Amino acid sequence: MSLFTSSTQTVPDVGAVPRHVAIIMDGNGRWAKKRFMPRVAGHKRGLEALRAVTKACVSRGIQYLTVFAFSSENWRRPQEEVNFLMNLFVSALNDEVDRLHKNGVRLRIIGDLSRFDAKLHHLIDAAEAKTAHNTRLTLTIAANYGGRWDLLQAVNRLCHAHPEKAGSYTEAELAPFLSMAYAPEPDLFIRTGGEQRISNFLLWQLAYAEFYFTDLLWPEFDGAALDAAIASYRQRERRFGRTSEQLAVAREPQVPPVPHAQNENA
Repeated sequence: MSLFTSSTQTVPDVGAVPRHVAIIMDGNGRWAKKRFMPRVAGHKRGLEALRAVTKACVSRGIQYLTVFAFSSENWRRPQEEVNFLMNLFVSALNDEVDRLHKNGVRLRIIGDLSRFDAKLHHLIDAAEAKTAHNTRLTLTIAANYGGRWDLLQAVNRLCHAHPEKAGSYTEAELAPFLSMAYAPEPDLFIRTGGEQRISNFLLWQLAYAEFYFTDLLWPEFDGAALDAAIASYRQRERRFGRTSEQLAVAREPQVPPVPHAQNENA
């Protein structure tokens, strides 16, 4: 069974700090172009931004950070850029895992990994194994990931595991087969770069997330920008299908009943 329940099935706890933040890190190429630099320079600077935001999440008590590093549609980009991104992924796994482990960060990689070569598979497996027991933050990198792929692979695995129930599957039965069954659904979704769409990212998991869009390009996003997103999140009324009046009642302090005085003559 899935560790966390769905927001469409139960009302999750809501805190002042989002438990799970999901980010589309958009704008690396435009950041570089504005500075008359090659696009790949923007991706290198984007990795530095991810390092800073990961650190900021740890210090603010965020428990899960999920970032969209490479979509299943990004293979359509120029081959030179794709090759650079793959090499950057390898370099990041070589250079960053020890730092993540030292800081108590668990690393997970989700997506269709079948297109990656053996070297990258080995690095991914080693990084996940090394950080498996860390609990300060779970950093998930979505690589060659697509929300539709996630749903399809989950359905296929469910059908294989329980063919006898075909035609009567429930949401609770599907959930454990999704790529992020180990994490609660995102509370806050952030997209940098000025675009306002989710681009096939976590289609199932973002059902009740609060959306925050910023014109900042990803290399410009830092701890202060994260704080601005969290401040916006705190202004939202997260109803999960309920009314504002129901929320007001739920927020009222519950006064315990006054116990009846015992009859002294009893």
